Parts: sequence; structure tokens; C-alpha cells
Amino acid sequence: MFKFQPILKSTLWGGEKIIPFKHLDSNLHQVGESWEISGVEGKETIISEGEYSGLRLNELVALMRDRLLGADNYLKFGNEFPLLIKFIDACQDLSIQVHPDDETALRQGKERGKTEMWYTLPSSPDAQIFNGLKKDITPEQYKQMVSDGTIIDALASYTVKEGDVFFIPAGRIHSICKGCFITEIQQTSDVTYRIYDYHRQDKDGHYRQLHTKEASESINYQVLSDQRTNYTLQKNTGVEVVRCPYFTTAIYEVDEPMTIDYSELDSFVILICVKGSGTLSDDNGDTTTFEAGETILLPATTREVSVSGQLRFLETYI
Repeated sequence: MFKFQPILKSTLWGGEKIIPFKHLDSNLHQVGESWEISGVEGKETIISEGEYSGLRLNELVALMRDRLLGADNYLKFGNEFPLLIKFIDACQDLSIQVHPDDETALRQGKERGKTEMWYTLPSSPDAQIFNGLKKDITPEQYKQMVSDGTIIDALASYTVKEGDVFFIPAGRIHSICKGCFITEIQQTSDVTYRIYDYHRQDKDGHYRQLHTKEASESINYQVLSDQRTNYTLQKNTGVEVVRCPYFTTAIYEVDEPMTIDYSELDSFVILICVKGSGTLSDDNGDTTTFEAGETILLPATTREVSVSGQLRFLETYI
């Protein structure tokens, strides 16, 4: 089991929820993001304890190879870790964005696209997100609505509460708005196309760059009736909320000791504690505490994990 030093990012739009949520002794303010597990080049998280303390994540992948990632994952991704895990706290509306799929990203000269999901942590009562379109528009109408500042009128909005799940496949327009506090699971990719930024200016009076053309090539214009993922928690068992080619995610609500069997799974597993606290023990005899705000990486060689305590956590793997 591996724990990592988070990469904390202070931003103009960041809030004050991440530091106390993660129980950190830090004087940082306006922390907009905590990168929990990252193999992004130049932004790799570092193992915080144990035998491999001080190693960067991709160094650990190069060392353990398929024993960490799983055989198929290592063949596909090599020494780059394929998922990026974040906590995000927004005290301002973030820009309206879209990410390309892998095929579109390659055509545009990028390495890969980005599919992601959000799990909502305790947020402001009026916090909302945009996820997808609520009405049919054409690419030409999209460009006109971006130009005249009415693109928000075409977006589906959702007031969020703790436990809400939103899947954001590549191509879906989306945005995190003021007051949202979320966990994000995504492909390891930094490709983001900014569609609209509320005509905001920086301290020098400059508008941030928009990517209208690239975004128009990336958008999936499908309209769905409900773009929130509906599920019902079950005690002491995993409830699957997302299954896609890039990751599978389940939510566990634990209030009595239980064991999770990974003997048939040839993949790393990431566990993200979003509420409460407990203890994890694996079949190698390793035991660690696990509390809200912590993220743990299990290597593909892990066969089973025993969980005890009162906690809720996300489980994700490929």
C-alpha cells in the first residue's frame, strides 16, 4: 500500500476546504486543487512513507512495472501512471470546458484525450455544476453562443449535494461552479479546451485564451435527460457507479469489518476516503490508517484488503 505527498495548488479561485478536509498542518490559503496521485510529467506525486519513500510515482511504475499496474495496463501505458486523482475546491465559477476523446486529441497533436468523473464532497447549499447540453444545438449555433456569451443557456445545470456522482466522458461540455467541493478521477491528461470564461480579465486586463475551434471539433452534441449518475449506497459492499474503458469506480459505505477480494483483478486499485476513518490491512501483512482526505494506491499484486471502521471511500481501477 502506498501513500503520497499531495501536490497543493493555490489558485485565484481556490477555497479553504481542502486543508482541513485532509487534516494538514499548512498555512496555505485558496487551495483550489490537491493532486493526490499523479504521474503527469513534472507534476508527479512522491511516496510519503515506507520502503519507497521519496520515489516519484512514475519511478515506482518503472521499478515495479506490471506488479504495480497489471500486465495489460503496463503493456498499454508503460512507465506512465494512467489515472490522475484530485480534490477540487472552487470559490468562484470555473471556465466552461470540454476535453477531446483520444482519437480527436491525436488528430490535434495531443497525446490522449480526457474522460473523467466527479464525486461531490460537502459543498455550499447553492453550489451547482454544468454537465452536458440541455437542448439541441449545431456547431454553428455553438460558435455563435460562445461569441455572444449565451452558451450557458444551452447547458444542463445541477444543484449538487454530498454523494452526487457525475460522469464526464470526453466531448461533454462541463464546468465546476462556485461552492463546489469534489473528488475528480480522470485519465492522465492535461488537455483542456476553454469554451467560455465569463469575460473575466486577469490583473493585467487580459482575457484568458479560449479554444473555440479545438473545442468545436471535440464536442459531443448529444442531449440526455439526466446527466447525473443515480445510485443507492449499500452497507459493507461496493456499489459500481462508473464503468468505462478508462476506469471503473465503486463506492463503499463501511460500518463493520469486511474484506475486498482482488484475486481475479489484474490492475492497481486506488482507494479514496471521502468520509470517516478506519484501518486497511492487505494480504502482505501491511496495515495503515485510512481517513477522510487520504488516497491509497494498491499494487496489482494485492489479492485482498480488509477494511474496518466507519468510513466511505471510492475504489477505482482499470
